[in-house]
Formats: sequence, structure tokens, C-alpha cells
Amino acid sequence: MAEVTSPPTGYRLLLPSDWVQIPLRQGKTEEIVHRIATDAFRRAPGDIPRDKLTPLRLEMERRLRAAIADARKAKALEIYLPMRLSGEMNLGASIVVSEARLPSHSAPNASAVAVSDPAEVAARLISRSNGTELDLSSGEIDGALAVRQERVMPADPGRGAEMASRRVDYLVSVPGDPSRWFVAAFSTIGAGDPRDDLADALVEWFDALMATFRWSWA
Repeated sequence: MAEVTSPPTGYRLLLPSDWVQIPLRQGKTEEIVHRIATDAFRRAPGDIPRDKLTPLRLEMERRLRAAIADARKAKALEIYLPMRLSGEMNLGASIVVSEARLPSHSAPNASAVAVSDPAEVAARLISRSNGTELDLSSGEIDGALAVRQERVMPADPGRGAEMASRRVDYLVSVPGDPSRWFVAAFSTIGAGDPRDDLADALVEWFDALMATFRWSWA
């Protein structure tokens, strides 16, 4: 890979057509919800009676508002959700994209050095794990250092998590700015058990999706 002199301005992921991207840095929540719901129900099969579509639409909008509010509280950049009109909207999985800055450490000459060693990144992740299981690995994605973290998060009704979930995070160092990290956090409850076959299949799908990740420059 050629030496990078300036950080990328964006990224690309090859998402299936039934997943929708919700940008969180621009626009108002109601405008976002209305646009997504309108686009989704425009594709609804013509044989579905209107009196059945209306409750589906209201439930979709309610869940969208809740998902957007939670992602904004976490200072996320985008959220991706699966949308299906053939049945109940599936919010058993999500992808939240954010940016992180890992604190620098001091070099022997007293200058600040960005954390870029996978072992250091892993140590910082473990220190924040709060005792949950962790599966850590490192490698490269589109020529940039990447650390993958997988864990099972227990249910926490007090924080709105009624069921345990399987979570996979990818932290990718931003080229040209090693103190910045792109973070893609995937979460699923599977079919009700974060370790069941559906959860395994969805985790494999997310790993394959991240293989399509590419940086972009304006």
C-alpha cells in the first residue's frame, strides 16, 4: 500500500439491499424516520391491506426513533439496521459506526506517541471488558491495522438490554492519523440465545461484510 499523507474522508461497505444506513450527524430524527418508513413501505407488496400496513409502519417508526436515540447517546456516526416488510421488522441485529481516539502514551523522550501496537490496543480493550468474555485478534483491513473483539454481553434491563447479545467490534486505525480509530460494532441476539446457530451465522456474515470495507478519499 502506498504511503498515506492525508486521512480518508469516508468508507464503503457492500451492504445487502434490506439493510438501511441511518446517518446521525445530519438531519432531524423525524425527517430520517419519515424518509426511511416512506421508502420501505413504498416497496410493500400490493396485496397487504392498508389496515395492516399502518400498525407495521407505526411500530417501525417507534423502533427507529429508539434505535437512533440510543446511537446518538453513544455519539455514533451511523447506524445500520435490517428492514423487512414481509414480516415483523427484524431489529435483532444492528451495526453502529463510531470513531474513537485512544490516548497516547509517553515515549522515552517525553513526546506523545499514538497507540498503534495491537498488543497495547488489546490490553486497553481487556481493561474495559468489565469481566465479560473476550476473543481478540488483529490483522489488517484495506491496508490498515485492525483489531477484532468478540464477546457476549449479559442482559441488563436497567440499561434497556432485555436479552443477552453477541457483540463483535472491529477497530481499524485511520490511515494518516494513527490516534484515530474507525469502530464498527455489530450486535445480535440471535434467535434468543447469543450463542445459537443464528447468532453464529450472523457473526460470520458480519466478518464477511467487514472484508468488503474500503477507505475513500474525496
